[in-house]
Amino acid sequence: MNYNSITKKPVTSRDVWKTWFPLALSWLMMGIELPFLSAIVARLANPEINLGAYGGVVFPLSLLIEAPIIMLLTASTKLTRDLSSYHKLWKFTILSGGSLSALHLLVALTPMFDLIAGNLLGVEGDVLEKSRLGMIIMTPWTFAIAHRRFNQGILIRFGKSKAVGWGTLVRLVADAIVLFTCFLLAPNIESDSLGIIAATAAVCAGVIAEAAYAAWRVRPIIHNILPNIQSTDPPITRKSFLSFYIPLALSPLLGLAAQPVLTAGISRMPSPMESLAILPAVNGFTFLFRSVSLAFLEVVVALIERPGGYKALRSFAWQAAIIVFGIQIAIVATPLASIWFGNIIGLNPSLENLATTTVWAAITLAATGFGCSFCQGLLVNSHKTRSITESVALCFIVIICGLIMGSIGDWMRGAIFAIMIYAIGQATQFVWLYFRSRSDRKTHCKAI
Repeated sequence: MNYNSITKKPVTSRDVWKTWFPLALSWLMMGIELPFLSAIVARLANPEINLGAYGGVVFPLSLLIEAPIIMLLTASTKLTRDLSSYHKLWKFTILSGGSLSALHLLVALTPMFDLIAGNLLGVEGDVLEKSRLGMIIMTPWTFAIAHRRFNQGILIRFGKSKAVGWGTLVRLVADAIVLFTCFLLAPNIESDSLGIIAATAAVCAGVIAEAAYAAWRVRPIIHNILPNIQSTDPPITRKSFLSFYIPLALSPLLGLAAQPVLTAGISRMPSPMESLAILPAVNGFTFLFRSVSLAFLEVVVALIERPGGYKALRSFAWQAAIIVFGIQIAIVATPLASIWFGNIIGLNPSLENLATTTVWAAITLAATGFGCSFCQGLLVNSHKTRSITESVALCFIVIICGLIMGSIGDWMRGAIFAIMIYAIGQATQFVWLYFRSRSDRKTHCKAI
Protein backbone atom coordinates (compact mmCIF):
# COMPACT_ATOMS: atom_id res chain seq x y z
CA MET A 1 0.00 0.00 0.00
CA ASN A 2 1.42 3.39 -1.04
CA TYR A 3 -0.01 6.18 1.13
CA ASN A 4 0.61 8.76 -1.60
CA SER A 5 -1.80 6.95 -3.89
CA ILE A 6 -4.79 7.68 -1.66
CA THR A 7 -4.07 11.43 -1.64
CA LYS A 8 -4.73 11.90 -5.39
CA LYS A 9 -8.50 12.22 -5.04
CA PRO A 10 -9.57 15.90 -5.49
CA VAL A 11 -10.75 17.72 -2.36
CA THR A 12 -14.32 19.05 -2.31
CA SER A 13 -16.10 21.26 0.21
CA ARG A 14 -17.75 18.06 1.48
CA ASP A 15 -14.31 16.58 2.24
CA VAL A 16 -13.34 19.69 4.21
CA TRP A 17 -16.60 19.57 6.14
CA LYS A 18 -16.31 15.83 6.89
CA THR A 19 -12.77 16.27 8.22
CA TRP A 20 -13.39 19.52 10.10
CA PHE A 21 -16.74 18.80 11.76
CA PRO A 22 -15.62 15.96 14.11
CA LEU A 23 -12.51 17.94 15.07
CA ALA A 24 -14.52 21.13 15.62
CA LEU A 25 -17.01 19.17 17.68
CA SER A 26 -14.13 17.81 19.73
CA TRP A 27 -12.71 21.29 20.34
CA LEU A 28 -16.21 22.60 21.04
CA MET A 29 -16.81 19.94 23.66
CA MET A 30 -13.45 20.83 25.21
CA GLY A 31 -14.64 24.42 25.18
CA ILE A 32 -17.69 23.37 27.17
CA GLU A 33 -15.39 21.93 29.83
CA LEU A 34 -14.28 25.27 31.30
CA PRO A 35 -17.76 26.89 31.54
CA PHE A 36 -19.13 23.62 32.96
CA LEU A 37 -16.32 23.51 35.50
CA SER A 38 -16.83 27.20 36.37
CA ALA A 39 -20.55 26.63 36.88
CA ILE A 40 -19.91 23.89 39.46
CA VAL A 41 -17.06 25.66 41.29
CA ALA A 42 -19.14 28.88 41.43
CA ARG A 43 -21.69 26.94 43.50
CA LEU A 44 -19.13 25.61 46.02
CA ALA A 45 -17.49 27.39 48.96
CA ASN A 46 -15.35 30.50 48.30
CA PRO A 47 -16.07 30.64 44.55
CA GLU A 48 -14.09 33.83 43.84
CA ILE A 49 -10.92 32.47 45.47
CA ASN A 50 -11.13 29.00 43.92
CA LEU A 51 -12.09 30.30 40.45
CA GLY A 52 -9.30 32.87 40.64
CA ALA A 53 -6.80 30.17 41.67
CA TYR A 54 -7.78 27.81 38.87
CA GLY A 55 -8.41 30.28 36.04
CA GLY A 56 -5.72 32.80 36.97
CA VAL A 57 -2.86 30.54 38.10
CA VAL A 58 -3.23 26.74 37.87
CA PHE A 59 -4.65 26.42 34.39
CA PRO A 60 -2.38 29.04 32.73
CA LEU A 61 0.76 27.61 34.39
CA SER A 62 -0.19 24.03 33.51
CA LEU A 63 -0.78 25.07 29.91
CA LEU A 64 2.56 26.87 29.82
CA ILE A 65 4.44 23.80 31.05
CA GLU A 66 2.75 21.50 28.54
CA ALA A 67 3.17 23.98 25.67
CA PRO A 68 6.16 22.22 24.01
CA ILE A 69 4.05 19.10 23.34
CA ILE A 70 0.86 20.82 22.17
CA MET A 71 1.98 20.75 18.54
CA LEU A 72 2.48 16.98 18.66
CA LEU A 73 -0.99 16.79 17.12
CA THR A 74 0.12 18.76 14.06
CA ALA A 75 3.49 16.96 13.85
CA SER A 76 1.84 13.55 14.12
CA THR A 77 -0.74 14.45 11.46
CA LYS A 78 2.02 15.58 9.09
CA LEU A 79 4.83 13.09 9.79
CA THR A 80 3.41 9.73 10.95
CA ARG A 81 3.40 8.12 7.53
CA ASP A 82 4.80 4.63 8.18
CA LEU A 83 5.88 2.32 11.02
CA SER A 84 9.41 3.73 11.21
CA SER A 85 8.22 7.33 11.61
CA TYR A 86 5.63 6.16 14.15
CA HIS A 87 8.28 4.60 16.41
CA LYS A 88 10.52 7.67 16.23
CA LEU A 89 7.69 10.06 17.10
CA TRP A 90 6.43 7.75 19.85
CA LYS A 91 9.84 7.80 21.58
CA PHE A 92 9.85 11.58 21.42
CA THR A 93 6.34 11.68 22.88
CA ILE A 94 7.28 9.55 25.88
CA LEU A 95 10.51 11.46 26.56
CA SER A 96 9.04 14.95 26.22
CA GLY A 97 5.80 14.15 28.06
CA GLY A 98 7.62 12.51 30.98
CA SER A 99 10.19 15.32 31.27
CA LEU A 100 7.57 18.06 31.29
CA SER A 101 5.46 16.21 33.88
CA ALA A 102 8.52 16.06 36.12
CA LEU A 103 9.01 19.79 35.62
CA HIS A 104 5.36 20.41 36.55
CA LEU A 105 5.78 18.52 39.83
CA LEU A 106 9.05 20.33 40.55
CA VAL A 107 7.34 23.70 40.17
CA ALA A 108 4.42 22.65 42.37
CA LEU A 109 6.49 21.28 45.26
CA THR A 110 9.39 23.71 45.49
CA PRO A 111 9.87 27.45 46.17
CA MET A 112 9.73 27.91 42.39
CA PHE A 113 5.96 28.12 42.76
CA ASP A 114 6.16 31.05 45.18
CA LEU A 115 8.61 32.78 42.84
CA ILE A 116 6.40 32.32 39.77
CA ALA A 117 2.89 32.69 41.20
CA GLY A 118 3.70 35.01 44.08
CA ASN A 119 6.49 37.28 42.88
CA LEU A 120 6.06 37.24 39.09
CA LEU A 121 2.27 36.93 38.81
CA GLY A 122 1.54 39.00 41.90
CA VAL A 123 -0.86 36.45 43.42
CA GLU A 124 -1.06 36.31 47.20
CA GLY A 125 -3.05 35.13 50.20
CA ASP A 126 -5.67 32.38 49.88
CA VAL A 127 -5.55 32.41 46.09
CA LEU A 128 -1.84 31.53 46.20
CA GLU A 129 -2.33 28.61 48.60
CA LYS A 130 -5.28 27.19 46.67
CA SER A 131 -3.22 27.47 43.50
CA ARG A 132 -0.39 25.42 45.00
CA LEU A 133 -2.79 22.58 45.87
CA GLY A 134 -4.30 22.69 42.40
CA MET A 135 -0.88 22.49 40.72
CA ILE A 136 -0.03 19.34 42.68
CA ILE A 137 -3.26 17.62 41.67
CA MET A 138 -2.70 18.60 38.00
CA THR A 139 0.63 16.72 37.76
CA PRO A 140 -0.55 13.88 35.40
CA TRP A 141 -2.00 16.43 32.97
CA THR A 142 1.04 16.96 30.70
CA PHE A 143 1.96 13.32 30.07
CA ALA A 144 -1.67 12.45 29.30
CA ILE A 145 -1.90 15.38 26.87
CA ALA A 146 1.25 14.28 25.02
CA HIS A 147 -0.02 10.70 24.70
CA ARG A 148 -3.46 11.84 23.52
CA ARG A 149 -2.35 14.40 20.93
CA PHE A 150 0.18 12.04 19.34
CA ASN A 151 -2.41 9.33 18.80
CA GLN A 152 -5.06 11.81 17.65
CA GLY A 153 -2.73 13.04 14.92
CA ILE A 154 -2.50 9.51 13.54
CA LEU A 155 -6.28 9.16 13.62
CA ILE A 156 -6.71 12.42 11.67
CA ARG A 157 -4.08 11.51 9.06
CA PHE A 158 -5.75 8.19 8.33
CA GLY A 159 -9.28 9.53 8.05
CA LYS A 160 -10.52 8.63 11.53
CA SER A 161 -11.25 12.14 12.77
CA LYS A 162 -14.61 11.00 14.18
CA ALA A 163 -12.71 9.05 16.83
CA VAL A 164 -11.28 12.36 18.10
CA GLY A 165 -14.80 13.63 18.73
CA TRP A 166 -15.82 10.47 20.56
CA GLY A 167 -12.68 10.77 22.70
CA THR A 168 -13.68 14.25 23.80
CA LEU A 169 -17.09 12.94 24.79
CA VAL A 170 -15.34 10.34 26.97
CA ARG A 171 -13.36 13.20 28.52
CA LEU A 172 -16.49 15.20 29.34
CA VAL A 173 -18.18 12.19 30.93
CA ALA A 174 -15.14 11.70 33.20
CA ASP A 175 -15.18 15.42 34.02
CA ALA A 176 -18.87 15.31 34.89
CA ILE A 177 -18.50 12.28 37.16
CA VAL A 178 -15.80 13.97 39.26
CA LEU A 179 -17.49 17.38 39.36
CA PHE A 180 -20.93 16.08 40.31
CA THR A 181 -19.42 13.78 42.93
CA CYS A 182 -17.73 16.77 44.57
CA PHE A 183 -20.90 18.84 44.26
CA LEU A 184 -23.04 16.14 45.92
CA LEU A 185 -20.49 15.62 48.70
CA ALA A 186 -20.04 19.36 49.34
CA PRO A 187 -22.68 19.63 52.15
CA ASN A 188 -20.80 16.94 54.11
CA ILE A 189 -17.30 18.35 53.54
CA GLU A 190 -16.21 21.39 55.52
CA SER A 191 -13.39 22.58 53.29
CA ASP A 192 -12.91 25.89 51.53
CA SER A 193 -10.57 24.11 49.06
CA LEU A 194 -13.19 21.79 47.58
CA GLY A 195 -13.61 24.06 44.54
CA ILE A 196 -9.98 23.87 43.43
CA ILE A 197 -9.85 20.13 44.23
CA ALA A 198 -12.96 19.48 42.13
CA ALA A 199 -11.70 21.56 39.20
CA THR A 200 -8.22 20.06 38.94
CA ALA A 201 -9.25 16.47 39.71
CA ALA A 202 -11.99 16.62 37.07
CA VAL A 203 -9.70 18.01 34.37
CA CYS A 204 -7.03 15.39 35.08
CA ALA A 205 -9.53 12.52 35.09
CA GLY A 206 -10.98 13.72 31.80
CA VAL A 207 -7.65 14.00 29.99
CA ILE A 208 -6.46 10.59 31.22
CA ALA A 209 -9.71 8.95 30.08
CA GLU A 210 -9.46 10.63 26.66
CA ALA A 211 -5.83 9.54 26.24
CA ALA A 212 -6.76 5.94 27.02
CA TYR A 213 -9.59 6.05 24.46
CA ALA A 214 -7.32 7.49 21.74
CA ALA A 215 -4.74 4.77 22.42
CA TRP A 216 -7.43 2.11 22.00
CA ARG A 217 -8.82 3.58 18.76
CA VAL A 218 -5.40 3.98 17.13
CA ARG A 219 -4.35 0.34 17.63
CA PRO A 220 -5.86 -0.99 14.37
CA ILE A 221 -3.91 1.63 12.39
CA ILE A 222 -0.65 0.77 14.13
CA HIS A 223 -1.02 -2.99 13.75
CA ASN A 224 -2.83 -3.32 10.41
CA ILE A 225 -2.07 -0.24 8.29
CA LEU A 226 1.30 1.29 9.17
CA PRO A 227 3.31 -1.95 8.66
CA ASN A 228 2.00 -2.19 5.07
CA ILE A 229 2.77 1.39 4.00
CA GLN A 230 5.80 2.08 1.82
CA SER A 231 6.36 5.81 2.14
CA THR A 232 8.12 7.65 -0.71
CA ASP A 233 9.11 10.56 1.58
CA PRO A 234 12.64 10.79 3.00
CA PRO A 235 13.01 9.04 6.39
CA ILE A 236 12.75 11.18 9.51
CA THR A 237 16.10 11.95 11.13
CA ARG A 238 16.72 13.62 14.46
CA LYS A 239 18.03 16.73 12.74
CA SER A 240 15.14 17.02 10.27
CA PHE A 241 12.54 16.43 12.98
CA LEU A 242 14.01 18.96 15.40
CA SER A 243 14.36 21.61 12.69
CA PHE A 244 10.68 21.05 11.89
CA TYR A 245 9.35 20.69 15.43
CA ILE A 246 11.32 23.12 17.61
CA PRO A 247 9.94 26.26 15.92
CA LEU A 248 6.51 24.64 15.97
CA ALA A 249 6.83 23.89 19.70
CA LEU A 250 7.98 27.42 20.51
CA SER A 251 4.77 28.82 19.05
CA PRO A 252 2.33 27.56 21.73
CA LEU A 253 5.02 28.13 24.37
CA LEU A 254 5.05 31.83 23.55
CA GLY A 255 1.30 31.88 23.04
CA LEU A 256 0.48 30.23 26.33
CA ALA A 257 3.03 32.38 28.14
CA ALA A 258 0.55 35.15 27.41
CA GLN A 259 -1.94 33.58 29.85
CA PRO A 260 0.13 34.00 33.05
CA VAL A 261 1.28 37.36 31.66
CA LEU A 262 -2.38 38.36 31.45
CA THR A 263 -2.78 37.25 35.07
CA ALA A 264 0.23 39.37 36.08
CA GLY A 265 -1.15 42.37 34.21
CA ILE A 266 -4.68 42.00 35.59
CA SER A 267 -3.27 41.72 39.14
CA ARG A 268 -1.79 45.19 38.69
CA MET A 269 -4.87 46.85 37.14
CA PRO A 270 -8.16 48.08 38.62
CA SER A 271 -10.50 45.42 40.13
CA PRO A 272 -7.92 42.58 40.17
CA MET A 273 -9.91 40.09 42.31
CA GLU A 274 -13.10 40.46 40.27
CA SER A 275 -11.18 40.32 37.00
CA LEU A 276 -9.36 37.10 37.96
CA ALA A 277 -12.62 35.57 39.18
CA ILE A 278 -14.36 36.03 35.82
CA LEU A 279 -11.34 34.94 33.78
CA PRO A 280 -12.31 31.20 33.65
CA ALA A 281 -15.87 32.10 32.58
CA VAL A 282 -14.75 34.60 29.93
CA ASN A 283 -12.02 32.31 28.61
CA GLY A 284 -14.50 29.46 28.50
CA PHE A 285 -17.04 31.51 26.55
CA THR A 286 -14.53 32.81 24.00
CA PHE A 287 -12.94 29.36 23.64
CA LEU A 288 -16.29 27.91 22.60
CA PHE A 289 -15.96 29.98 19.42
CA ARG A 290 -12.19 29.99 19.02
CA SER A 291 -12.08 26.21 19.33
CA VAL A 292 -13.72 25.61 15.96
CA SER A 293 -11.02 27.74 14.29
CA LEU A 294 -8.23 25.89 16.10
CA ALA A 295 -9.58 22.61 14.73
CA PHE A 296 -9.09 23.94 11.20
CA LEU A 297 -5.27 23.76 11.40
CA GLU A 298 -5.16 19.95 11.28
CA VAL A 299 -7.72 19.97 8.45
CA VAL A 300 -5.41 22.17 6.36
CA VAL A 301 -2.39 19.98 7.14
CA ALA A 302 -4.29 16.81 6.24
CA LEU A 303 -5.88 18.05 2.97
CA ILE A 304 -3.69 20.79 1.48
CA GLU A 305 -1.50 18.37 -0.50
CA ARG A 306 -4.45 16.87 -2.36
CA PRO A 307 -5.69 18.31 -5.69
CA GLY A 308 -8.17 21.15 -5.16
CA GLY A 309 -7.32 21.32 -1.48
CA TYR A 310 -6.20 24.96 -1.42
CA LYS A 311 -9.32 26.34 -3.11
CA ALA A 312 -11.73 24.31 -0.95
CA LEU A 313 -9.89 25.15 2.27
CA ARG A 314 -9.65 28.87 1.47
CA SER A 315 -13.37 29.14 0.73
CA PHE A 316 -14.24 27.25 3.88
CA ALA A 317 -12.04 29.53 6.02
CA TRP A 318 -13.77 32.70 4.80
CA GLN A 319 -17.27 31.29 5.17
CA ALA A 320 -16.64 29.83 8.62
CA ALA A 321 -15.06 33.05 9.93
CA ILE A 322 -18.07 35.13 8.85
CA ILE A 323 -20.60 32.67 10.29
CA VAL A 324 -18.86 32.36 13.67
CA PHE A 325 -18.45 36.14 13.96
CA GLY A 326 -22.17 36.60 13.25
CA ILE A 327 -23.16 34.05 15.89
CA GLN A 328 -21.00 35.79 18.48
CA ILE A 329 -22.58 39.17 17.73
CA ALA A 330 -26.04 37.61 18.05
CA ILE A 331 -25.18 36.39 21.56
CA VAL A 332 -23.05 39.22 22.95
CA ALA A 333 -25.38 41.99 21.71
CA THR A 334 -28.49 40.43 23.28
CA PRO A 335 -29.58 39.30 26.78
CA LEU A 336 -28.25 35.83 25.91
CA ALA A 337 -24.84 36.83 27.27
CA SER A 338 -26.32 37.81 30.65
CA ILE A 339 -28.30 34.57 30.75
CA TRP A 340 -25.12 32.59 30.06
CA PHE A 341 -22.94 34.24 32.70
CA GLY A 342 -25.67 34.78 35.29
CA ASN A 343 -28.09 31.84 35.08
CA ILE A 344 -25.88 29.12 33.57
CA ILE A 345 -22.39 29.92 34.88
CA GLY A 346 -23.77 31.25 38.17
CA LEU A 347 -21.78 34.47 38.56
CA ASN A 348 -23.19 37.04 40.96
CA PRO A 349 -24.67 40.23 39.42
CA SER A 350 -21.50 42.34 39.66
CA LEU A 351 -19.29 39.62 38.15
CA GLU A 352 -21.94 38.91 35.50
CA ASN A 353 -21.91 42.55 34.37
CA LEU A 354 -18.13 42.59 34.18
CA ALA A 355 -18.06 39.33 32.19
CA THR A 356 -20.70 40.45 29.66
CA THR A 357 -18.74 43.65 29.05
CA THR A 358 -15.40 41.84 28.79
CA VAL A 359 -16.48 39.41 26.05
CA TRP A 360 -17.00 42.34 23.67
CA ALA A 361 -13.23 42.82 23.74
CA ALA A 362 -12.74 39.26 22.44
CA ILE A 363 -15.27 39.44 19.61
CA THR A 364 -12.67 39.12 16.80
CA LEU A 365 -10.69 36.17 18.20
CA ALA A 366 -12.61 33.36 16.48
CA ALA A 367 -12.70 35.04 13.05
CA THR A 368 -8.97 35.82 12.99
CA GLY A 369 -8.38 32.30 14.31
CA PHE A 370 -9.57 30.78 11.02
CA GLY A 371 -7.14 32.98 9.12
CA CYS A 372 -4.29 32.01 11.43
CA SER A 373 -5.06 28.29 11.13
CA PHE A 374 -5.22 28.47 7.33
CA CYS A 375 -1.88 30.27 7.00
CA GLN A 376 -0.23 28.07 9.63
CA GLY A 377 -1.36 24.95 7.77
CA LEU A 378 0.26 26.24 4.56
CA LEU A 379 3.52 26.97 6.40
CA VAL A 380 3.54 23.57 8.15
CA ASN A 381 3.02 21.84 4.82
CA SER A 382 6.06 23.61 3.36
CA HIS A 383 8.08 23.04 6.58
CA LYS A 384 8.39 26.81 7.19
CA THR A 385 7.56 26.45 10.86
CA ARG A 386 9.91 29.25 11.89
CA SER A 387 7.45 31.77 10.44
CA ILE A 388 4.79 30.52 12.84
CA THR A 389 7.09 31.16 15.79
CA GLU A 390 7.79 34.67 14.50
CA SER A 391 4.07 35.44 14.36
CA VAL A 392 3.45 34.25 17.92
CA ALA A 393 6.48 36.21 19.16
CA LEU A 394 5.01 39.37 17.64
CA CYS A 395 1.68 38.63 19.31
CA PHE A 396 3.48 38.15 22.64
CA ILE A 397 5.37 41.43 22.29
CA VAL A 398 2.15 43.32 21.56
CA ILE A 399 0.49 41.78 24.64
CA ILE A 400 3.41 42.60 26.96
CA CYS A 401 3.64 46.20 25.74
CA GLY A 402 -0.12 46.64 26.04
CA LEU A 403 -0.28 45.22 29.57
CA ILE A 404 2.59 47.45 30.69
CA MET A 405 0.61 50.44 29.45
CA GLY A 406 -2.49 49.16 31.24
CA SER A 407 -0.70 48.66 34.55
CA ILE A 408 0.79 52.17 34.46
CA GLY A 409 -2.48 54.02 33.90
CA ASP A 410 -5.97 53.30 35.19
CA TRP A 411 -7.44 52.91 31.71
CA MET A 412 -10.23 50.48 32.56
CA ARG A 413 -10.93 47.37 34.66
CA GLY A 414 -8.22 44.75 34.28
CA ALA A 415 -10.18 41.97 32.57
CA ILE A 416 -11.58 44.23 29.84
CA PHE A 417 -8.25 45.87 29.02
CA ALA A 418 -6.26 42.60 29.09
CA ILE A 419 -8.65 40.71 26.79
CA MET A 420 -8.71 43.66 24.37
CA ILE A 421 -4.92 43.68 24.21
CA TYR A 422 -4.94 39.90 23.66
CA ALA A 423 -7.29 40.33 20.67
CA ILE A 424 -5.02 43.00 19.18
CA GLY A 425 -2.07 40.65 19.62
CA GLN A 426 -3.79 37.84 17.72
CA ALA A 427 -4.76 40.21 14.92
CA THR A 428 -1.06 41.13 14.63
CA GLN A 429 -0.21 37.44 14.48
CA PHE A 430 -2.62 36.87 11.60
CA VAL A 431 -1.19 39.79 9.60
CA TRP A 432 2.33 38.36 9.93
CA LEU A 433 1.24 34.83 9.01
CA TYR A 434 -0.59 36.15 5.95
CA PHE A 435 2.55 38.03 4.90
CA ARG A 436 4.90 35.08 5.46
CA SER A 437 2.66 32.59 3.61
CA ARG A 438 2.35 34.73 0.48
CA SER A 439 4.72 32.57 -1.60
CA ASP A 440 2.81 29.41 -0.62
CA ARG A 441 -0.50 31.02 -1.52
CA LYS A 442 0.88 32.10 -4.90
CA THR A 443 2.15 28.58 -5.59
CA HIS A 444 -1.21 27.01 -4.77
CA CYS A 445 -3.13 29.67 -6.74
CA LYS A 446 -1.09 28.87 -9.86
CA ALA A 447 -1.95 25.19 -9.45
CA ILE A 448 -5.70 25.85 -9.40
